[in-house]
Amino acid sequence: MVLQVNAKMLRRLGYTVIEAGEGCTAVDLFKKNGAEIDLVVLDMIMPGMGGGDVFEQIKKLNPFVKVLLTSGCDINGEALRVLSEGCDGFIQKPYSLEELSFKIKDIISIV
Repeated sequence: MVLQVNAKMLRRLGYTVIEAGEGCTAVDLFKKNGAEIDLVVLDMIMPGMGGGDVFEQIKKLNPFVKVLLTSGCDINGEALRVLSEGCDGFIQKPYSLEELSFKIKDIISIV
């Protein structure tokens, strides 16, 4: 349900969305579509493979990909580690459409 809501929000903002309900699926989709992906919105807790592991895998495939990390928990532990390893931003759930829009624009504008 969270994935569907986030995908709907991103589409409403005008973005093309490729959805992955599991960490392994996200990595596979990035392998196939990475050249077309400008930003990955990554949840810390995902079935199969957690967000931290997904982050490591996609950064190996493209070290320059922009990643926005999201979590329902405070930024701590694993989220801090991922941010320290080059993740481009963090947004805590729940967030509004406006908050998501500003955060994405900030990340995409980083050169």
